[in-house]
Amino acid sequence: MPTTNTSTSLSAGNKIWRFIPLIDAPGSTQMAIDRWLFQQHAAGNCPPTLRFYTWNPAAISLGYHQRQYPEFWQQLQWQGRAIDLIRRPTGGRAVLHQGDLTYMVVTSGLSGTRSQTYQYLCSFLIAGWRALGVDLHYGRAGRGYIKQASCFSSATTADLVTESGYKFIGSAQYRQGKAILQHGAIALSRNLELYRRVFELLPIGNPPPHQWKQEQIIESLKTAARDCWNIEFVAQPLNQSEWNEIQCDSLND
Repeated sequence: MPTTNTSTSLSAGNKIWRFIPLIDAPGSTQMAIDRWLFQQHAAGNCPPTLRFYTWNPAAISLGYHQRQYPEFWQQLQWQGRAIDLIRRPTGGRAVLHQGDLTYMVVTSGLSGTRSQTYQYLCSFLIAGWRALGVDLHYGRAGRGYIKQASCFSSATTADLVTESGYKFIGSAQYRQGKAILQHGAIALSRNLELYRRVFELLPIGNPPPHQWKQEQIIESLKTAARDCWNIEFVAQPLNQSEWNEIQCDSLND
């Protein structure tokens, strides 16, 4: 379990958000953190939060309602390690997490339709990547996407694609009352051989040249979130007490 620093007290106002520094961990741990942060925020115990994370080892995350998937996914390996098969608290189709950076937002009190809240929460992704030289726009796929095994085989209005048609960011939401959890995978780079093994097809379009350091990407997106949402961040790693609660909740899940 990563070592964490002493926590900083946070304002309860929605203009002060918590920022959790990058965590590299197995998918089961990452999903347990996302669920716990959402539950705490929905209960009024945690401010709105933004965090970024990576999956180690590689994993396939299934949408919450996705019950059918190829049986061979349970035996897949990558670089000598088993590929984890994890279920997300959000909907959508399967995502292969290898070479991607994932973002997560928990917040509440947003008005409007689901599509409008997606666009509001995705605004920082568009602005942050524009600052890095990548122009993104929303996908246009209809409900037919549900027939596809891979989330990245099509792009809906919740997803962001490049000018070449490459689905760069796939996002999904979970709601409870006024609280919203949104997370999504940013496909920075991927091994095409592995992708083909998993989904038996290749993604559409070409990814932007991978020329940025991870720290540069996170800083650009964090700055964009601050400006788009008119908020301020307080950096606060998970402390040991929080890790203990997350671990306990994951065992009881």
